[in-house]
Amino acid sequence: MGEEKSDNEIIELYKNGEKEALKYLIERYASPIFNFVAHLTNRNDAPDIVQDIFIKTWKNIKRYDSKKASFKTWIFTIARNSVTDFWRKKKNILFTEIEESFSENIPDENLLPDEVLQKLEDAELLNKTLEKLRPDYREVLVLYYQEEMTFEEIGGILSKPTNTVKSQHRRAIIELRELLHF
Repeated sequence: MGEEKSDNEIIELYKNGEKEALKYLIERYASPIFNFVAHLTNRNDAPDIVQDIFIKTWKNIKRYDSKKASFKTWIFTIARNSVTDFWRKKKNILFTEIEESFSENIPDENLLPDEVLQKLEDAELLNKTLEKLRPDYREVLVLYYQEEMTFEEIGGILSKPTNTVKSQHRRAIIELRELLHF
């Protein structure tokens, strides 16, 4: 049922009393939400945060309005807010500058962002490097490359103008190049 129906069709089924319908949305978004959360926190805390996200989704699904945002944007906004709440509870400071300074020049400024990410064969290196980025830059990169969202969708999730998201994406790529010495 879930694969052939759109998110909005499944939500309507749920709102009309078909309680099993929500299961299909959870199955559809469990992996992307988990990966997003794991990149912004860690794999040990991610399952609990993801569970909270789906509980919040279930509790608020009847208030979802497809005219305001796509379901994907809506659930990723819940995920982002849940991650922010997690860090507040952990008393970590979000959105801080990187403590280390890197003074090396970028060898190839014409290298495209896709090429930079494709050159990273070692996923562990990428994850460690992403952890060094400012959280707002990391969010943009994870949503754009891993979740394959548009700048407009990312702007909706982060409550930022599209041009701000594009600018953060560009700055994140430059910083990523510096960290990786490309």
